[in-house]
Amino acid sequence: MNQTYTTIETRIDGRVAVLSLNRPAVLNAINRALIEDVTAAMTTFISDPQVHAIILHGNGRAFSAGFDMKESAQQTITDIDQWRELLGFDFGFLMQFWDCPKPTIAAVHGFALAGGFEMALSCDITIAAEGTRFGEPEVRFGSGIVALLLPWMTTPKLAKELLLTGNDQIDAGRALAMGIVNRVVPLGSELDTALQVARDIAAAAPRSVQLTKRAINRSYEIMGMRQALLAAVDTDALIESGGGAERAEFNRLRREVGLKAALDWRDSRFSKG
Repeated sequence: MNQTYTTIETRIDGRVAVLSLNRPAVLNAINRALIEDVTAAMTTFISDPQVHAIILHGNGRAFSAGFDMKESAQQTITDIDQWRELLGFDFGFLMQFWDCPKPTIAAVHGFALAGGFEMALSCDITIAAEGTRFGEPEVRFGSGIVALLLPWMTTPKLAKELLLTGNDQIDAGRALAMGIVNRVVPLGSELDTALQVARDIAAAAPRSVQLTKRAINRSYEIMGMRQALLAAVDTDALIESGGGAERAEFNRLRREVGLKAALDWRDSRFSKG
C-alpha cells in the first residue's frame, strides 16, 4: 500500500488487512485526523480484491479511549443543527465497520471506552484481551452516545444498567457474558487470535461471506435498527446542545485544572460497582 497516514498504521497479511490506530500517547483517542485516516484506509481495503477481511486494533496500552476530549473542548458549537451535522459525521465514521461489505474484526485490549467501545461494537467480531475495560461514561458528564448499538448487541436490562449508570468498568469476562465480545484471550494474544479468525474467514468463498454478512445486517435493518440509531443521534444532538450543570462543571474543571481532575470529579460521585 502506497498511502501514508499520520494517525494509523496499515499492513496486508495474506488476504487480511490490519488497521492499527496509532495515537498511543492519548490511548488512541479519536480525533478528526484519525477519522479521516481510518476512513481512507477502509475505502482502500474495500476496493482491494485481495483483501477478504479487515482487523481493527490499537497500538500501545489501549484499543481506544473514545473521542478526543481535548479536541472536543475546542469546539464552540451550540446550535442544535450544527450538533446534528457533527454527530452525523461521527456516526458515519463509527458505523462504517458495520456497513463494510467485508467482515471486520476488532482486536481490543486495555480500554475500549465511549466511541472506542462503539467502534468495537460496530465490528462484526470482537476479540478481547483479559483485563480490557469496556464502558460508556457519557451520562456522567452530561454527554450523549453517538452510535447507540449496545441495546442491539445485548439485552435491554443489561444495556440500561451500563448506559444509565455510565459504568466504564465492565471487564472482559462480563463483556463476554453480555454477548458483546466473541472471545476473551490472554493479554498480548488478541491480535494473533483475530488474525486466525480473519484467515479462516478469508479462506472461505468471498462472495458467500459478503452476501451472508449482508443478509445478517439486513435482518437488523428490517427490525428497525438503522432508524433507531438515527433517532438516537437526534437525541444526542438534544443532549449536547442542552448543556446542563454537570456538563458545565466538567468543562470548567477540564479547562481550568485539566482533564484528569475533571475525570476524577466525574467518577467521585459514583459507586465503584
